[in-house]
Amino acid sequence: MIPMNLRCLIVDDEPLALDLLEGYVEKTPSLTLVGRCSSAFQAMKMLEKPEVDLMFLDIQMPGLTGMEFVRSLKDPPKVIFTTAFEQYALEGFKADAIDYLLKPISYPEFLTAVNKAKRWFEVPEKTNASESRNSIFVKADYKLVQIEFKNILYIEGLKDYVKFFLEGTDKPVLSLMSMKSLEENLPETRFMRVHRSFIVNLDKITTIERNRIVFGKEYIPVSDNYKEKFQQFVNERFFFFF
Repeated sequence: MIPMNLRCLIVDDEPLALDLLEGYVEKTPSLTLVGRCSSAFQAMKMLEKPEVDLMFLDIQMPGLTGMEFVRSLKDPPKVIFTTAFEQYALEGFKADAIDYLLKPISYPEFLTAVNKAKRWFEVPEKTNASESRNSIFVKADYKLVQIEFKNILYIEGLKDYVKFFLEGTDKPVLSLMSMKSLEENLPETRFMRVHRSFIVNLDKITTIERNRIVFGKEYIPVSDNYKEKFQQFVNERFFFFF
């Protein structure tokens, strides 16, 4: 059931951050504040009652970090992480976060994250949070870069790095992460691993030639380990065997 208003809990050890987020919640019609906590331990007590839909959660807190707190919960509410440290972005998405806000947080940024949360509640029966997102944040060139799923053609794994090959540009985005961790954070209805070194965007496939997926002049091989799953996709989408 979609809640009329999202019931929110704010968790942050900084009083100024608590005050700022409380002000943002109060002026957002679709949100209702049910409490504010200065530690994860206080938040545990608040979550004993099933009255929280959305939690704005700081990551760096003494005693128990926001990430550790979420992982300790059996059935956590949806989470929007708030932090001053951008290096936690990928880890935040692994924790099925709706969004990740870097401090200082502006109200437009806050509102964008809230709208993502509203869309999540409006779409029934999700298998995981990655299915409700439209993008992923990756660290590239010493900064955090947002890549929209719709722009990705394919991804190539290179030992400790991955390359995102995007539509409309010849320059790939290089990021330090493993293929396994990336695969876990991509929606499986839109992306498929077809080789030890390649993940493809299923919506971008237009040509398949001899067990290879063609993207312009590039040929992506489909290895034996992934061929059966890919063949099933082909049969459903293209109605022929190759």
